[in-house]
Amino acid sequence: MRYSIDHKSPMPLHAQAETLLRKLINEEEYQNGKVFPNEVELAKQLAISRTTLRQAINKLVFEGLLVRKKRAGTKVAQAAVCSKSNNWLSFSQEMKVRGIPIKNFELHVTWVHPDEALANFFEIKTDRKILKMERVRGKPDEPFVYFASYFHPRIGLTGDEDFKKPLYEMLENDHSVIATLSKEEISAKTAGSFIAAKLKIAVGSPVLFRKRFVFDHGERPIEYNIGYYKADSFVYTVESTR
Repeated sequence: MRYSIDHKSPMPLHAQAETLLRKLINEEEYQNGKVFPNEVELAKQLAISRTTLRQAINKLVFEGLLVRKKRAGTKVAQAAVCSKSNNWLSFSQEMKVRGIPIKNFELHVTWVHPDEALANFFEIKTDRKILKMERVRGKPDEPFVYFASYFHPRIGLTGDEDFKKPLYEMLENDHSVIATLSKEEISAKTAGSFIAAKLKIAVGSPVLFRKRFVFDHGERPIEYNIGYYKADSFVYTVESTR
């Protein structure tokens, strides 16, 4: 395909090149991983210097829209999953809002005895079994998060629920339990052998570790959730107002 820009336009050449590249970024073939046209060849087609073209490319690389690697060429950057701290949504709902298709790679439901920390959080004894749900989730082509959720016995879960549904929607509709408060802790860790195997990354790779403590309207504990996210696939943003 041949590309062109208007050399008689008052718009600077690098700005026109940037506009052209932004259009290419949105095309399906480049969204699917096709390498961008060679810089030298594209500069010749547009009748501009390679420096002018690179100025446009560098801007888009800085914005995180393109990635450029030696001998591999320039490609559209795979968008990282983003979560805001003031969002009160289940993971499924967050991803749906962002238009990100999600695949469940693993789903396991078991009954376990809580350790002392979990028992203290739920205000129960360690000999009382609780429901544990583990999930590995991600985009259709790769997993990027491992979740483990523990639920208070008071909810009345049986283990036969459809955990493929949005979690908090299911708890409200099927068990009349309304999650109203979430407290979270975020930290950086390195992946151990278990998490590395789940996320298909090397042992020692950086991961984002998130704890979520969920309560009902009476501030009674409902869920204790931990999540390990691939560091290059997830961005956590904090939004504050004054």
